[in-house]
Amino acid sequence: MIIPSARTTVFDIDGTLCFDGRSIDRRILDAIEAIERAGQHLVFASARPVRDLLPVLDGAFPSATLIGGNGSLVSVGGEVRARAAFEAGVLGELLAEAEGYRAGYLADGPWDYAYTGPADHPILGRVDQAGLARKVLLAELPEVVKFLVVEATDMAAVADAGRALGMTVNHHLDEAIIDFAPGTTTKWEALTDLGIDEYNAFGNDINDLDMLRNARHAVRVGTHPGLDGVAHVTVAAEPGAVAAEISRLATAIPAGLS
Repeated sequence: MIIPSARTTVFDIDGTLCFDGRSIDRRILDAIEAIERAGQHLVFASARPVRDLLPVLDGAFPSATLIGGNGSLVSVGGEVRARAAFEAGVLGELLAEAEGYRAGYLADGPWDYAYTGPADHPILGRVDQAGLARKVLLAELPEVVKFLVVEATDMAAVADAGRALGMTVNHHLDEAIIDFAPGTTTKWEALTDLGIDEYNAFGNDINDLDMLRNARHAVRVGTHPGLDGVAHVTVAAEPGAVAAEISRLATAIPAGLS
């Protein structure tokens, strides 16, 4: 269980710490190790399921808390659990809409996954890199915690269908994918559920919006316009700049804010 008063820093992964889809630059890892030694509790919060966070971290920071699926999965002390899943009826309605637009998708369960998209889609480079899971039929997943549409004849219409069903929808125009989460599930909602209400945060995309908005010290990596006016600091989306900003946490932020 997280101690609410613990000093915490929360990191998104892709586009924030990881720029090749597979690894984190040594300079960034060294900077994170330094703030951990200084007493920061670490949280890695990603759109990836926990399964796909592990190979990117590559054994680093074993005591960190992991939030996956934009808040639908958490791992504390190495124990992975689903904290939010799609209701069967609601998911069925989304699938019917998706079928009407000939959508291909990636659906994640607590560990295994189902995939119906193109065999050459770039998203597959980030799926189960360590071979830890099984690709199964959607019906074989005990529950679905994350649903990602990777192609459709009308992506905007599929996104609108998810919103109409009460889902949290992040339409990533730059990657041409739509990320659906159950109900109001977000990274920030998962943090509050874990008792973490005072933290520093690093993020780069629209799915980091609430997490950054509610942080004591928020760092935007890159220049996503959806995060304008939310972050306290913006740094370039490159390892040296990110590492330098992480290192500044130890000296630049008053103890009461960290």
